[in-house]
Amino acid sequence: MDWNQIPHTADEPEFAQLQTVLQRGCPKRPTLFEFFLNGPLYARVAGDPDPDWPEYLRDQLVVVRAFFRLGYDYSIFRVPGFAFPGGGFEQKATRSINAGAVIHDRHSLEAYAWMDPDAASYGVLEDVAAFLPEGGKVIVCWPGGVLENVITLVGYEQLCLLILDDPELAGDIFAAVGSRLVRFTEHIAQYDTVGAVIGNDDWGFRSQTMLSPADMRRFVFPYHQRAVAAAHRWGKPAILHSCGCLREVMDDVIGTMAYDGKHSYEDAIQPVEDAYQQYGARIALLGGIDLDFICRSAPEAVYRRSREMLERTTGTGAFALGTGNSVPEYVPDEGYFAMIRAALDARSSSSP
Repeated sequence: MDWNQIPHTADEPEFAQLQTVLQRGCPKRPTLFEFFLNGPLYARVAGDPDPDWPEYLRDQLVVVRAFFRLGYDYSIFRVPGFAFPGGGFEQKATRSINAGAVIHDRHSLEAYAWMDPDAASYGVLEDVAAFLPEGGKVIVCWPGGVLENVITLVGYEQLCLLILDDPELAGDIFAAVGSRLVRFTEHIAQYDTVGAVIGNDDWGFRSQTMLSPADMRRFVFPYHQRAVAAAHRWGKPAILHSCGCLREVMDDVIGTMAYDGKHSYEDAIQPVEDAYQQYGARIALLGGIDLDFICRSAPEAVYRRSREMLERTTGTGAFALGTGNSVPEYVPDEGYFAMIRAALDARSSSSP
């Protein structure tokens, strides 16, 4: 087996299969999920852009083509024109989560140039329809989440101190970010091209949440709950992408916020096999094959674990195969291809 060869799929996309997973049902065939891949991989799979693609959509259509060519029933999609710019920082392999802060007090909060979620370029969600295969949808992600963006604007250590010293100001900053993300969700959920929305908001370290569970419930979760409700009003499922140890707040994710699916798993925190046993009857699990495992293991081992996870979930559903987080550039193509090949081979063997 040439594991570095791009897997071939003859399947037509059918977003209803992922929809079934998010409804905690059993799809008709193995289903894939990924938050994002990486630039070189997109280019390798998609090939050269079509000359007739509009310039303003070109980069996104490379992503769209790559997702569908790899056997996904959707493509991740980003809406331009809405974000929460920080103060900038020197990009390194690692960086402090205190870098680039621009809000320090009430004056700087009021002076910050907030972008208007009503003014984002939502028309791209109509324009992309002409480039989607029949049965395919896009899944739109946020421009960072509630907690992520507040940390970007305030700095992590300063935020922790602010919650103790001036909780009213901290609450106002969270409201400024969170209410805009809710409004953004209200917009994107209305489009027929959108199959689901992702609230991407990293909440945890390896051992615990970044804020105490009580502070997460006070400052962060209410906006997620409102955003999920907005998506549901338009009949769209909502997916939480959040890294870190969320053990103490999973009941909030499932019961209070009512997310349909949870993405991001790490073996050092809780292997996806164990997470599925614990939560699979209550929420769909998306992805989960640990990134470190994919990077360090032989493709045969990645393939085997992926097939075993698919077999484990065949009769119970509520699972889509993917990595534990995403596919950054350091992930070997052959490891990633081995994982998705497990799903594509299982599709072929189950076809009539």
